[in-house]
Amino acid sequence: MSDTITLPEVAEPELEEIVKRQPPYNVVLLDDDDHTYPYVIRMLKELFGYPEEKGFQMAKEVDTTGRVIVLTTAKEHAELKRDQIHAYGPDPYSSRPCAGSMSAIIEPAY
Repeated sequence: MSDTITLPEVAEPELEEIVKRQPPYNVVLLDDDDHTYPYVIRMLKELFGYPEEKGFQMAKEVDTTGRVIVLTTAKEHAELKRDQIHAYGPDPYSSRPCAGSMSAIIEPAY
């Protein structure tokens, strides 16, 4: 007579979700001589939500070094913020004619 053997149930291995993070990108504001500190401070407050003190520090850095990182984020969001800087418009505080918005670039954050 043969005995019936019952094997224990083998649970299916759980598939681990592999989350692939996108590399971060910096949004870099570039200096020019056409825009005033109040313009830069207001732009950073409206587009990024920075308080005036932080906006002033960033305005001073872009003025002295020629560039300042204003945000580090995913590539798509960095592109959006760069485009918002480009679309922000001319400086109403400037005493001389201002052709348009400030310039910004995105670059990989290493």
